[in-house]
Amino acid sequence: MKTWALVAKAIETHGRCAVVSVVQTSGSAPRDAGACMVVTPEGFHGTIGGGALEWRALAEAQAMLAREPATKTTAHALGPELGQCCGGRVDLRTEVLTADALAKVRTLAEKEGAGENRRLYLFGAGHVGRALVLALAPLPFDVHWIDSRPDAYPSAVPRNVTLRPAPDPVAELGTSPDASLVFVMTHSHALDLAIIDAALRHPPIAHVGLIGSATKRARFEKRLREAHVPEHRIAGLICPIGVHGIASKEPAMIAAATAAQMLMLDEQLRAAAYPVQTRARGQA
Repeated sequence: MKTWALVAKAIETHGRCAVVSVVQTSGSAPRDAGACMVVTPEGFHGTIGGGALEWRALAEAQAMLAREPATKTTAHALGPELGQCCGGRVDLRTEVLTADALAKVRTLAEKEGAGENRRLYLFGAGHVGRALVLALAPLPFDVHWIDSRPDAYPSAVPRNVTLRPAPDPVAELGTSPDASLVFVMTHSHALDLAIIDAALRHPPIAHVGLIGSATKRARFEKRLREAHVPEHRIAGLICPIGVHGIASKEPAMIAAATAAQMLMLDEQLRAAAYPVQTRARGQA
């Protein structure tokens, strides 16, 4: 959910809104810190986990909207206080924002829109590449789909996909943003190796995946060591790709397993940067 865009629209429409954020959790909780809900006099967008906690927070936020702008932090024991079976503890922050905050909210909305999706470089427009692009369509990735064959692409692609036909696919990594992902599945093992070599040497690339078997991985590791690629980067190469437990070789099945793995990597990277994200959300 693009929180700050919703907040800006709510202030423009209603003159004010409330933002309810999960500040901290302990034990079992329905949502993690950083989850939020935008509340207006007419309703709400987003969720902090549902159930009694959300309805109580919603009622309090709408009551606060009728008073002078304020900020309030509350602590909730989910089991004893609210009867929710998850039984953990959640700290909430509720803040009423008015037109005075609109300029700052719009700035946050612009930053949010520019940086929400993680850059993912997908090399190869074969059967698995096509299936993977469809699997990624609703997910939080900015997919740059790269192939040296311009006629390899389908006639239509999802909105989060940018087609990058390139005679030199390796060069496409030159401007990659920090914490990008690279997954390689081209029509050529030699091209796969060239891309993998470049990606592992490029610090902004957080994780590199390669379609193939354990035998292919062993062969690539040997060649990468001979080329003096750093050992810790070789060790981090993901090959075979996809979460464990799905044995099918059907393109759609490989795509589903790989999309799940990409989501796991994305969450790990977001968790590593989490303290900064939490402070940014709390400073609105």
